[in-house]
Amino acid sequence: MAEIFLHGVEVIEIDTGPRPIRTVRSSVIGIVGTAPEADPTAFPLNTPVLIAGSRAEAAKLDMSEAQTGEGTLPAALDGILDQIGAVVVVVRVEEGATEAETLANILGGVNALDGQYEGVHALLAAESVVGYSPRVLCAPGFTHQRAQNGIVNVTRTAGGSGYTNGVHRLTVTGGTGTGAQIDATVVGGVVTTVTIVNPGSGYTTDPTIAMPGSAGAGTGATFTVTRGTVGNAVVAELVGIAERLRAVIISDGPNTTDAAVIAYAGDFGSPRVYVVDPWVLVANSAGALVAEPASARVAGLIAKIDNDRGFWWSPSNQTINGIVGTARAVDFKMGDANSRANLLNEQDVATIIRQDGYRLWGNRTLSSDPKWAFLSVRRTADMLNDSLQRAHLWAVDRNITKTYLRDVEEGVNAYIRSLVAQGALIGGRCWADPDLNSAANIADGKVFFNFDFSAPYPAEHITFRSILTLDYLEELI
Repeated sequence: MAEIFLHGVEVIEIDTGPRPIRTVRSSVIGIVGTAPEADPTAFPLNTPVLIAGSRAEAAKLDMSEAQTGEGTLPAALDGILDQIGAVVVVVRVEEGATEAETLANILGGVNALDGQYEGVHALLAAESVVGYSPRVLCAPGFTHQRAQNGIVNVTRTAGGSGYTNGVHRLTVTGGTGTGAQIDATVVGGVVTTVTIVNPGSGYTTDPTIAMPGSAGAGTGATFTVTRGTVGNAVVAELVGIAERLRAVIISDGPNTTDAAVIAYAGDFGSPRVYVVDPWVLVANSAGALVAEPASARVAGLIAKIDNDRGFWWSPSNQTINGIVGTARAVDFKMGDANSRANLLNEQDVATIIRQDGYRLWGNRTLSSDPKWAFLSVRRTADMLNDSLQRAHLWAVDRNITKTYLRDVEEGVNAYIRSLVAQGALIGGRCWADPDLNSAANIADGKVFFNFDFSAPYPAEHITFRSILTLDYLEELI
């Protein structure tokens, strides 16, 4: 502070000290689907719209006189609101003339004319449009299919030469299909590897694959493709979106056989995908039983558990409201390793059992890394990471001093202690990294903090050990 002459008293405000940290809202649901009878003003196409737990707002998804519930969104919102008055971000897409056109609208992308997000990608714009970032994603009616005639393999038959180094998105044309996204990596001007980002679907003939113009003036690279049954295109598209949003995807199984849903689960290895099979039976407005995808109700159940108990709780073994059965029988007996429910859980598929009501049964995601096998652990890490990141806007561009380092550490440690007291964490701590915070890094404006934590794990397997003993016979004497 510059020295100035002052005859009197002054007050200087010292703006140091730790800041309180708030946990981000964990229970916001993001849902994508169709509703051809919706009020177009209330629910414009490809635009995130916030429903704050109100059935009156949700009713505008079906403005037909007969209230027929056309499309996927009216029934899905009803299923969510059966569980809790959740905060829901709704993205309505146009229903196409064919299933393939509707699927293409669901997949969406970025509009080439105005740069606006469309389809599932509109969820990325939710926070800027409605002020909430969705944490639980679903698209009932569009996540259960295993796509036919997708691209299961791309072989580089010639690497060519003269291309610009880097990763380039190949052009895929012809074949009548849609959605395929393939990347080529160029090193030394030559295509070295090819990666399928999205296999697409509906390619009844082999599409043509070529290097894009952005890859430079190279020539000679050629590719061949193999078509076959591939994973669900919508789930594949949502995985990248979920990673950016720190969200999880509630996906529906095929609703056919155990073998089919096990094959479906094998298509993904992400800790952000949670599969539920079979579908559920509900009574429609005419009183008839109809099968509906379970994902919307499970998303609503997760929001309910977050609200009542906390994001660190597993949704498994919690009752689902508004259903009267499952589309196929799921036998369950406590302790029976060969029951259908246990066999599905063993393959990382959640299901629904009838045991004092209809209950969600299953803790595990499709993670290929056992560290992130439990849905509740993945979500706990997401909430902690995002809360800390968002709470430290104040810390950006401040001078790096000992006081600054201590303030950040104390703020994070106070927050971790609060989560431990609530039962959200077993323990954890934050500290400034003494090795990475070198003079060179600090002079470059970089500062590093480490934090570790232990999340609570669900008691998935409880064992009582039964021992027959003669010791208590002595009491008879």
